[in-house]
Order: sequence, then structure tokens, then C-alpha cells
Amino acid sequence: MTGIAYAAAPAAGGSMGAGGFASFIPLILIFVVFYFLLIRPQQKQAKLHQAFLNDLKKGQKVVTKGGLHGVILAVADTVITLEIAKDISVKVSRDAIGGSLNKDGGTAPVKKDLKSSGG
Repeated sequence: MTGIAYAAAPAAGGSMGAGGFASFIPLILIFVVFYFLLIRPQQKQAKLHQAFLNDLKKGQKVVTKGGLHGVILAVADTVITLEIAKDISVKVSRDAIGGSLNKDGGTAPVKKDLKSSGG
């Protein structure tokens, strides 16, 4: 009986060989799928949003992530001054700007150029 147990067990100190690598193939495939479906598009969107934040100019209509709609009065390194009503201005962090506003008051999504971004 003991001979059968020793025959079925792998050799002491030996590797599992191809069977060990084969067990990691599903994990590798799952990581690849997550990368192309979740991580890569999120990185592209963050890059586009950062480019949008760097291109903010005086007079541009924007909306903050908190929902304030306003016109940019001044742009500093990390602080933006927004006019949210006549003679009422607030200072917000540059990172608090969520997007630009259309002429009708709706938010404009950040434009994506799929050809140049490779996706």
C-alpha cells in the first residue's frame, strides 16, 4: 500500500514542471483581460482629463466635480477662480474641475481621438 502513495506523490524537492506553469495560465489570461478592459481605458481617460486641466483658460465655462457651474476668472498653478454668479467668485482646486460646459449648459465630455490613442 505504501508503494502506491509514494508513486503518486511528486519527488521530494522536485518541481511540478509544465503542470505548475499550466495552472497559472488562467490567472495570466484574467490579468490580460482586466488590463485591456479596465486598466488601460481608465489610464487613457485620466490622461485626457489631465490634458484638459492643463489647457484651462480664462473665460472658459466649466463645471466642478461638486456640481458648481461657472466661468473661469483666473488661472493659477493649482487654484482656479470661478465666477458662479454675478460678482460672486470662488476659488477651487484645479483638480476639482470636472469638465467644460456646452453653450446650452450641458457638460461636454472630454473628446477622444481613437486613432491617435491606439484604441
